[in-house]
Amino acid sequence: MNVSVVLFTSDLRLHDHPPLRAALDGSGAVVPLFVRDRAVDEAGFAAPNRLAFLADCLRDLDAGLRERGGHLVFRSGDVVDQVCKVVTEADAEDVHMAAGASAYAHRREERLRTALESEGRRLHVHDTVITAVAPGAVTPAASDHFAVFTPYFRHWARQQPRNVLGAPRAVSVQEGIGSEALPRRGDPSGLSEGLAEGGERVGRKRLTTWLRSGIGSYEDRHDHLPGDATSRLSPHLHFGTLSPVELVHRARKAGGPGAEAFVRQLAWRDFHHQVLAARPDAATADYRTRGDLWRSETSAAREIDAWKEGRTGYPVVDAAMRQLRYEGWMHNRGRLLTASFLTKTLYVDWRVGARHFLELLVDGDIANNQLNWQWVAGTGTDTRPNRVLNPVLQGKRYDPDGAYVRRWVPELEGLDGAAVHEPWKLKGPERAAYDYPGPIVELADGLARFRRARGRA
Repeated sequence: MNVSVVLFTSDLRLHDHPPLRAALDGSGAVVPLFVRDRAVDEAGFAAPNRLAFLADCLRDLDAGLRERGGHLVFRSGDVVDQVCKVVTEADAEDVHMAAGASAYAHRREERLRTALESEGRRLHVHDTVITAVAPGAVTPAASDHFAVFTPYFRHWARQQPRNVLGAPRAVSVQEGIGSEALPRRGDPSGLSEGLAEGGERVGRKRLTTWLRSGIGSYEDRHDHLPGDATSRLSPHLHFGTLSPVELVHRARKAGGPGAEAFVRQLAWRDFHHQVLAARPDAATADYRTRGDLWRSETSAAREIDAWKEGRTGYPVVDAAMRQLRYEGWMHNRGRLLTASFLTKTLYVDWRVGARHFLELLVDGDIANNQLNWQWVAGTGTDTRPNRVLNPVLQGKRYDPDGAYVRRWVPELEGLDGAAVHEPWKLKGPERAAYDYPGPIVELADGLARFRRARGRA
């Protein structure tokens, strides 16, 4: 009987899973395998919030497999070594997995392919599992990738996504393959108090609710900070408990301006993956250098700490940073504001901010985190690299009544309406009544410093 191994990575689901379907179609039995990759830990990417969410996802995946007659095999160590051990134990001929976009994912695939082929085994890497359109599937005439989103989106939107695959009714798993105990949500310490629950069941329930009652108003309200009108599906996309292909199909079926705006955000995700696949060094190096001489972490240490702690004196920035620490997630408009403040108002290297986000974000991945940070910093794909977001004006526009600020900065809950965005305007005893710092930098001073640094003064 032919046996296939299905290596789960960032695709922790049973619905719309091409590697699993291909393995089941071609084999009498499968070994669903997840390897807790030692290299991820050694690289510093094993953040507590993501480890806890991952534990939820793995336990839910195992439960789903058990409902279908199977179970998940969990191993830890070097991913290639562990896969090869399982292949030998199961006498498997084929390994199926999803394609990745990062340099590490490409190296992992090549190492695994070489190791398997040396033993007469085969590796099958499947596209459109982690993205809706595969990196490299659409390219401009003179390049291997699109460097600007708008033309990419025009081509992306003309692609016909593959059909959505249903979850298998039964999964026959090769017996006798040893497994370590699955991790638990409570294993890592230092979790965000409001961290969301992970797993495919939770993700699909959230998606159903979103399509029924959220997507219709998405175009008008997705930037509205207090309304929290975003889908909050990004953690599920990151861990693959939801399929981006299925999301595109179901959003387009829902129709309307909100659905169109949501699909555009899915295209942005694919856009960043195709940039990273073509330019893997963009994970750490400027995609488009501006010759920045960023302030050092030592010289800017006080301001960086204030930014991380949500004590900059700019309420909307501080609210977003506190939401990040409490939930391990941040509203997208907040991400833009806090990143602009760090890189352009404080003139601190985007890598400092990207690293801090990866320490806390449950949805933090290399493609979207690093390239979004570069977009804001002006070293990425933004066609207006010198734009600066004013936190006061942005707060008044996207949190006009101050509800978002008062939710996350309770020191200011006594201030009514838009006045909460400028507490420094209070005088004397009235200002002293609020235990909240003054601005760590004047916006005009920060803007002037940035313009000088970019040679635009």
